[in-house]
Amino acid sequence: MTAMTETSAPGSHATLHARHRAVMPDWLTTYYEQPIEITHGEGRHVWDAEGNRYLDFFGGILTTMTAHALPEVTRAVSDQAARILHSSTLYLNRSAVELAERIARLSGIPDARVFFTTSGTEANDTALLLATTYTRSNQVLALRNSYHGRSFSAIGITGNTAWSPTSLSPLQTLYVHGGVRSRGPYAHLTDAEFTAACVADLEDVLGQANGSVAALIAEPIQGVGGFTTPPDGLLAAFREVLAPRGILWITDEVQTGWGRTGEHFWGWQAHARSGPPDILTFAKGIGNGLSMGGVVARADVMNCLTANSISTFGGSPVTTAGALANLTYLLEHDLQGNARRIGGLLAARLSSIAATSPLVREVRGRGLMLGVELVEPGTDEPSPRAAAAVLEAAREGGLLVGKGGREGNVLRIAPPLTLTVAEAEEGAGILEDALRTALAGLRDGRATP
Repeated sequence: MTAMTETSAPGSHATLHARHRAVMPDWLTTYYEQPIEITHGEGRHVWDAEGNRYLDFFGGILTTMTAHALPEVTRAVSDQAARILHSSTLYLNRSAVELAERIARLSGIPDARVFFTTSGTEANDTALLLATTYTRSNQVLALRNSYHGRSFSAIGITGNTAWSPTSLSPLQTLYVHGGVRSRGPYAHLTDAEFTAACVADLEDVLGQANGSVAALIAEPIQGVGGFTTPPDGLLAAFREVLAPRGILWITDEVQTGWGRTGEHFWGWQAHARSGPPDILTFAKGIGNGLSMGGVVARADVMNCLTANSISTFGGSPVTTAGALANLTYLLEHDLQGNARRIGGLLAARLSSIAATSPLVREVRGRGLMLGVELVEPGTDEPSPRAAAAVLEAAREGGLLVGKGGREGNVLRIAPPLTLTVAEAEEGAGILEDALRTALAGLRDGRATP
């Protein structure tokens, strides 16, 4: 199966890529040996500059949450843009207040306050500022294999070395086990034993801390880390150790939030026996492509800052109008339920495919947030070259997927939450063909090393 072509613009990708390389940083990652320019989309499909049509199973890194060109969102953005594009937080913004009210209620955090940012990185920066100021400590707990953004402070709490370009940091970070269930020293344990071992590790790390610790920051499902999922209740078990010590819990919901996991609206709710987190960060899906993020926190935590502050672009009239329309659509059409139903069907189909492919070690994740871990054929060795080969073959077949994991060997599948049964089956079929193509290439030496 090949990507469908509507128009033809030969060489446009190569020409733009050459211009890109001449002016953009060398470390700015792009997918594919010959990167593509995506020009427009509709529903669950996108088109590139050479007219090729693709089924989108990655949504601009889990950002196109509902659909491309969703009429309700584009209309809200257009209507707002026709009135005023920008004012800053120095002035009242009705759509920002309405969106904050809805998010505060949905968060589960009592007496919640909401601060809007322009990205998940900035949201996590703000959460770290709040936690360290509130506790008067710069020590932070984070999970191994984690990723929380690309800023200086966010890199300082990122436990995935592939995405951490410097060891310098304003924070002292203490890394604990728990993010990766099926690899590492505790992989052979039962879920209960795994949780107990991780709690013991946490207590040991705390015993080595130099004074008080500000917070634990954790993704309920590690995104860039390869959609790895701890046992349900692990973070609640951590909270039972942390809360008596006055250590805050920050849940990074940038990728797991808004019902994507199907079972819950927020990832933290799989660990809910100890109550809601102290701080919740969000971004990506809420804007459906608009530059939108934010932080929710208890009032006493959010209000602990004493210096003046504003946000020039956070919670702008256009982004909050679009996000409010997007959230309304998601709730009114029960897209969380759709993620649970279609995600379950897709996971079963992928597991069936995996059972016959020597490249696949594991299919994991929840809802429409699924990871396929690839290995060298017949081994348990992570295979980034297999992932690169499948990524290319899937694109040739008309499917866009993502890639992650510390070794870059995990396919990340996270389509818009309006995905249909037919589209799920189509995407799985393309991926099955891509796995066969990649395996043949690996065996005869054609795959990219």
